[in-house]
Amino acid sequence: MNLTYVRYEILRMYRNRRYFVISLAVPLLFFYLVAGNNRDVDLGGIPFPTYYLAGMMAFGTMGSMVSAGGRIATERVAGWNRLLRLTPLRTADYFQAKVLSAYVMAFTTIVALFLAGLTLGVSLPFPAVFGMVGLVLVALIPFAALGILLGHLLTPETMGPVAGFGVAVLAFLGGAWGPIGGGGLLHHVSQAVPTYWLVQAGRLLLGQHAWSATGWFVVAAWSVVLSVLAGRAYLRDTRRV
Repeated sequence: MNLTYVRYEILRMYRNRRYFVISLAVPLLFFYLVAGNNRDVDLGGIPFPTYYLAGMMAFGTMGSMVSAGGRIATERVAGWNRLLRLTPLRTADYFQAKVLSAYVMAFTTIVALFLAGLTLGVSLPFPAVFGMVGLVLVALIPFAALGILLGHLLTPETMGPVAGFGVAVLAFLGGAWGPIGGGGLLHHVSQAVPTYWLVQAGRLLLGQHAWSATGWFVVAAWSVVLSVLAGRAYLRDTRRV
């Protein structure tokens, strides 16, 4: 792993104000505005602030991972990727830096939301917090692959709208804004997206079981499929004259 390049990517990420606002400020704002006005409400037997904390954590961290593709798209258009291929920097190091920097931003979002949750009275027992963070980091793997895929398919101009719309749709289907389907067809569709399991990780804060075997399968399946597609998109890009 090229630690120098990783450090460069992290510094570059934190200097990108738009990326910082979308990944951190937006979920925090929604959390305070919505959860702050519904402290005494239960949602499916779960205190609303606790549920919404998990929902905004899913929304914010998912956006952090997918938005990393924007940097890839910008570098492709500028020709920076081609220049890097002429240097000793390995392809694996390049993508590791992109994914690790996205995880750093995602972890920053997680910490900020946990602190916000404390201000609204959300119970955060340490073992449960540790387990929840672990599940969230695992569930973000397919979104890291999605960001790489989109970064090799889209231009910087189209990356923002497409990624933003995609994250919003996945957040909705996963129940980040509130449970959907009520046990019907839409509920089953919701369980088929990894965002649902990101949100379900919050059940650990209540001492409940978070993921079933279905959850692990869904996250693994999305991770494999999107990783394969991202790899193919990268190979196609390298063949461009």
